[in-house]
Amino acid sequence: MSQMKQTRRNFLTSVGGVGAVIALSGAAGAKTASRFTVANDQFMLDGKPFQILAGEMHYPRIAREYWRDRLRKLKSLGLNTLTTYVFWNAHETSPGVYDFSGNLDIAAYIRLAQEEGLWVNLRPGPYVCAEWDGGGLPAWLFPEESGIARTSDPKFVGPMKAWFKRLGQELVPLLIDNGGPIILTQIENEYGAFGADHDYMRQVMEAERDAGFTGLLYTADPSQFVANGSLPGIVAGINFGTNYKAEEEFAARAKVRSDGPFFNSELWGGWFDAFGDLHATMEIPPLIDSLKWMLDRKMSISFYMLHGGTSFGWYAGANWDSKGYSADISSYDYDAILDEAGRPTPKYAAVKALFQNYLPAEAFAPLPPAEVPVTVPRFRLTEAAPLESLLGKPVHQSSPKSLDALGQMHGLMVYRHRAEKPLSGVLKFDDVRDYALVRVNGITVATLDRRLKETSVAIDVPQGGVLELWVDTHGHCNYGKNIGRDQKGLIGQAMLNGAPLSGWEQAGVTFDDISGLTFAAKPVAGPAFYRGTFNVTADGAVPGFTFLDMRGWGKGYVFVNGHNLGRYWSVGPQRAMFVPGPWLKSGVNEVVVLDLREAGERTLAGGPNEIWDLPGLVKA
Repeated sequence: MSQMKQTRRNFLTSVGGVGAVIALSGAAGAKTASRFTVANDQFMLDGKPFQILAGEMHYPRIAREYWRDRLRKLKSLGLNTLTTYVFWNAHETSPGVYDFSGNLDIAAYIRLAQEEGLWVNLRPGPYVCAEWDGGGLPAWLFPEESGIARTSDPKFVGPMKAWFKRLGQELVPLLIDNGGPIILTQIENEYGAFGADHDYMRQVMEAERDAGFTGLLYTADPSQFVANGSLPGIVAGINFGTNYKAEEEFAARAKVRSDGPFFNSELWGGWFDAFGDLHATMEIPPLIDSLKWMLDRKMSISFYMLHGGTSFGWYAGANWDSKGYSADISSYDYDAILDEAGRPTPKYAAVKALFQNYLPAEAFAPLPPAEVPVTVPRFRLTEAAPLESLLGKPVHQSSPKSLDALGQMHGLMVYRHRAEKPLSGVLKFDDVRDYALVRVNGITVATLDRRLKETSVAIDVPQGGVLELWVDTHGHCNYGKNIGRDQKGLIGQAMLNGAPLSGWEQAGVTFDDISGLTFAAKPVAGPAFYRGTFNVTADGAVPGFTFLDMRGWGKGYVFVNGHNLGRYWSVGPQRAMFVPGPWLKSGVNEVVVLDLREAGERTLAGGPNEIWDLPGLVKA
């Protein structure tokens, strides 16, 4: 078990308390008999026993043009159900402003699953974890540090209800009893590892019912937290991974819930990666052992992840444990059954070989043809534009404010203080979230890295000089007690030699739109965007995927033809950025790279595979 996996396990076992169980009816709100029910400890579809064999894949992490390919690969493994979270913060980017277009068209994703003959297990949250920014909770809910997340506080429950109502407009027509493929809807997500407020869980359930989500509901928790997170009369799934024994996990569940159906709602066949950590891998034999034990008993299973894909843009999340803050990388490869590019791995072959002992031949759909990756010869990015040119209108503050407090949910913030008198000594903040360049008169003199708990720096600024901190952000915490308490930027009063340093101006950039950049073929001082082009010759109508080799670059984001591929950072372990084939064009393609590091590589190349590096925790 890797250090990260052990940390997660230790954290789960450290959360205390078993709350009082309340009586709830699993059929609450149901208007007619459902096609999908529970009887005799089994799931029943149209009156016959049904074994859920599911794989989890997330629509925003997969280019829309790939959705059908990935669904067919799910079915070719012998699976009958798609599992997916719903990401509240991606859909409601500001209060009452919703987006269900493009890669966020979840209704289209679910209809596509139905076209491919699959059922759907829906996980609408409101909290989803998923190594996703804030666990899917919108950062605008928490402009200041708050304990309202995942509680009965009206400031949380009110927006949650409004969100579910809007989501219901998209997805209620796709419930099984309305002719759609959705057979199960989850209540919250691993709540038992967070708390034991059953009144809150009841409010989440009622919000889903009020939004029109009739039919069968369920909860999902690690086995030791079933009492905290489950509700009487509601199906109780349990989550565990390769390094756990299925027999022991279901025995632990039985101490609290002896009733079925028996559902491994997340079977972790891999794990996620954090910046600066080792790349996580999990062995195949223990996965097969647990899987066989459950198949022998006709239990239901959902692989987490069948295919992880990529946390594009700024949506990769972060964890918090006894060591502190740990930011997730953009790749969500997860050492999964299908890799980041959607290719079957050795785990795929091993799982399929086992399933062939249990399922009829007709359960396995044909495997789609393999996509041919694109190789891009090394090319130079010859033009540059200053990052500062994208900064918004400055706001003047007595002391620094977080991005969240100023209504900016992600990106970078520049904090600037103009020295009316010489400044010399130690500048300190309560926290720096998450990485800062310390600059004096336009020169970077130091960096502050949250992973290393760096919150202070020695400065020497002459009279009339300009002190700046350029603060880059990673994901809001998606797991543990810091949810809703992870505002970004400079936290607390700026203190110089123990005394407040007042008088700051702030300007931010979200990287939502970089079209306003003006590039020139000449050097740029300071953090900058670099632009270049490369040619792709496609054998078919659409080019294949590629991985852009980022070795030699510092820290920033990569954009290809306007698509934000996510964050890169020289601390590893991810050294290449995945580019979906449909985001490339036959002919000339544009790439723009933001690099906060002023000296480094300014060339790129594309190849067929992710490049994993194992540097350990180092300072960039």
